[in-house]
Amino acid sequence: MRRKTALLLTVVFILAAGCTATKPHNDIVVLPLGGEARMTEGCLVYALPLTVFEFDVIAEKRVEIPGPYAQYAGEMTGLESVIKEKNESWSLTEVRLNTLEELDPSQFYIIQGTSLMQTNMLALRKSGLVLDINPEAYDHALYSDLKSGTDHTGLLFPDRGAYEYVSTRTDTAYRLVKVDTAFIRVPYLIQRKQGMTLEQEAREAADRLFELREGRHMILTGETNIFPQDGAAIDEINRLETEYTALFAGKIWTEVKHFRISVTPDLSMAGRKTAVFFFSGTGGINTDPVEGGTPVEMEIIPSGKTRELELVVRPVTSQKELAANDRLYYRVPDVAEITVTMGAERVCSARKLVYQFGNKVALPSNFIIGK
Repeated sequence: MRRKTALLLTVVFILAAGCTATKPHNDIVVLPLGGEARMTEGCLVYALPLTVFEFDVIAEKRVEIPGPYAQYAGEMTGLESVIKEKNESWSLTEVRLNTLEELDPSQFYIIQGTSLMQTNMLALRKSGLVLDINPEAYDHALYSDLKSGTDHTGLLFPDRGAYEYVSTRTDTAYRLVKVDTAFIRVPYLIQRKQGMTLEQEAREAADRLFELREGRHMILTGETNIFPQDGAAIDEINRLETEYTALFAGKIWTEVKHFRISVTPDLSMAGRKTAVFFFSGTGGINTDPVEGGTPVEMEIIPSGKTRELELVVRPVTSQKELAANDRLYYRVPDVAEITVTMGAERVCSARKLVYQFGNKVALPSNFIIGK
């Protein structure tokens, strides 16, 4: 029995000595990039994530164009409150807030280590706590600088409503021709082209407008001998009536515009309002305060849930542990309440994770996460 016990203790001692001999010492180095730290062959570079706010602002542009016969609207058609001058106005439709994770340029680290460290890196990267220098998020971050929607193109009023705009008049003129000792007057014909005045054009357009209304009424009430086989005739009459009415009342069209604005929050923005962009009912969206407009402001209120993490520090028992640089740094995000307001009106609110509002935490590089 004693021999078995002695043999068992010998085996345990050999195994313990073998584990101690194979355990690496200071074979993992993690240093911030910059300063005296330099890249060497076999290094791996990673960065801590940074949260970027991306605002998708949707605004509606409304354009009012007066018709060419606006001044005769009340007199010839009885229309009131027509558009008398060109006007452009904007309205803020929606503000959406999205977040993106980017590389923090101030938090790059160089690491040299074993496969145990790489297992930690893969697990931390999968959790989003660290980023490599070629994250997949950038593969889909493709945006167009073109705003959605197009301005009105083509002729605004292609049909002015008149049957003809230039009339031809034939006049008789005379020229003197010398015959022997006398002069005689020889007549000849000349054609003169005369354009219509604006009032005459408006009168013809008003007459055609009333003819269309009367013809539609006769078709719908059966007072005419012409009966269309389908609704195409009525649809065309309605289209022409709309066009001729616009000659007096004017035209209105709206466009939806999208603007993308990116903001990188920092700790100085916490608890106070920061202008994201400026909105004006006449000029629309701009990011320059010189152009004027009502500021649309963002307020960030961090929850402070990760603030206590930096207080949990393991006491250092030796000078060797104080100089240890085998710690793998990662960043824990904090929850923040974001409110976007324009004056007293709230236009957007969200609850997001913000990495730079959290704390940087050190993990032993030889600590394996998962299997």
